Amino acid sequence: MVIFVGTPIFVMETIIGQFSSCGPTTCWDFCPFFKGCGFAMVTVSFLTCVYYNMIIAWAFYYVYASLESPVPWYTCGKWSTKYCVDRVHILSQEECHNSSGIALSNGICQTRLHNDSLVLWNRTLAKQSGIALTFPAKEYFERRVLGYGLGNDITNIGPMRIELILSLTVAWVIVIVCLAKGIRVSGKIVYLTATSPYLMLIILFLRGIRLPGAGKGIQYYILPNMSALSSAKIWQDAAVQIFFSLSSSYGGIIALSSYNKFNNNILRDSLVVCVGNSATSIFAGFIVFSFLGFLSFDLNVPIHQVAEAGPALAFTIYPFCLTKLPGTNFWSVLFFVTIILLGIDSQFVLVETVITGIIDMKPRLREQKWITVVTICGIMFFLGLPLTCNGGLDVMELMDTYSSGWNVIFIALCECTALHLYGLCRFIKDLEAMIGQQFCLYNHCTRVCRFWWISCWGIITPSLLLFVFLFSAVNQTRIEKFPAWVDYIGWGMLSSATFWILVIGAYVIVTAQGTIQQRIYSAFVPTIWWGPALYENRITVAGYVEGFTVDPEALTIISMKNEVENKETRSTLY
Repeated sequence: MVIFVGTPIFVMETIIGQFSSCGPTTCWDFCPFFKGCGFAMVTVSFLTCVYYNMIIAWAFYYVYASLESPVPWYTCGKWSTKYCVDRVHILSQEECHNSSGIALSNGICQTRLHNDSLVLWNRTLAKQSGIALTFPAKEYFERRVLGYGLGNDITNIGPMRIELILSLTVAWVIVIVCLAKGIRVSGKIVYLTATSPYLMLIILFLRGIRLPGAGKGIQYYILPNMSALSSAKIWQDAAVQIFFSLSSSYGGIIALSSYNKFNNNILRDSLVVCVGNSATSIFAGFIVFSFLGFLSFDLNVPIHQVAEAGPALAFTIYPFCLTKLPGTNFWSVLFFVTIILLGIDSQFVLVETVITGIIDMKPRLREQKWITVVTICGIMFFLGLPLTCNGGLDVMELMDTYSSGWNVIFIALCECTALHLYGLCRFIKDLEAMIGQQFCLYNHCTRVCRFWWISCWGIITPSLLLFVFLFSAVNQTRIEKFPAWVDYIGWGMLSSATFWILVIGAYVIVTAQGTIQQRIYSAFVPTIWWGPALYENRITVAGYVEGFTVDPEALTIISMKNEVENKETRSTLY
């Protein structure tokens, strides 16, 4: 999926951004009908920003909590239920009878000696009866941090939690300060946020592989489960994860590459990023599963029972593992600072995508960058406040399920379609205009590399995207715990991409001049404004594109002048 889908889409977007020097909302002059793709990208990035920064806020909360000794999730506290393992009393059947208790068939010992606690005489029977014991870190996250499970859900999300509001405020203030000074300042900050986590990952890796049970965890990680490939959700999740990790189809790559110099070797940079991203993900997997193997060993349960998905992994499983290590406070601070640095890096890209998209539509806002950034981030902050409520976890699950998913896959399909209409050979020549013949490490492989990219963009990538899109659509299931009306909200977020693409595409055709055939034709061919921003670079393009407009502004002025003269001539005749 990375090789045949993620990398080709990533490279395509970097070429479009660097060649046109335009952001995601203004780079579609090469195929105006799909101009709505840019608005769809900004919409998806906007929705993702709202809930993604809440995860970073949780990490800030945990960094502060990690300064307590011992860490508050070390044992069950006042916030825990009777199912928290530290509060559960385990007796033998004989001990249960000796304490004037009754050994029930579900594994519970009914006794008056422990009225406020759960007493079990058989954990196996209890588990088979649906009685699930939880560890302190899980209940701390859900009940103390989120307030989740206190009678609130998505139909009644309950009150906001002041600690989470403060944490979310800190997260957004950092984003505002880093982005308000422009891309150059935020680019320098990214050097820190992008490189520091590697040191921390190495430290966690060296610690994790030395833990008992780490080997089994790593074995579980590297051995494939081929039966999982029959699940549509696996394919969709894989595609969405690749798009998110590379920021493809979110608009961020187009926005950032638009700041590059025209002759920057964008192909080399793109491949380095894609390979580095994949290598980092694989390396991080070894760290995660070494700790999961340790947890499986410590609890004496199969590893698949502790390998949870979603935020549970970072905010329940990992903190619980860290309580089993000496120096829990140090490891906890290190881990959650790593989460913050990794998360804030992605958040910068998402927010910059929204800002660039809006400023490109309203260039005057560029002179008031600070106000623009504060306003946009402020709107996102207030929209994210429901996530700080007791039922905020359900709100996040709703947004995470519907806001991207199919949207990014559909946007990528539209990008491939637009590129087909533009012309794959011309697109390759656009790349050559920027980097020359530097397609491969070895010059004699240039034809092979050129054929590879054309094959991916033309056949392989769109075919795989269409397969994943249709396969997941046919097997789509709703979130059972949510009432039916919540699905309508989800489908509203899900249709945001389709709405922009179809509506703006129709608008482009309706507002064009000429006959119906001429309007449709003009919607699918490049406009005179398409191409590099600088005059000298447009001259280069004119060398291989017949009829290419080198100076569209001058042509527009001449056209307007001729139109005025024609009007004056007609008025004189009448």
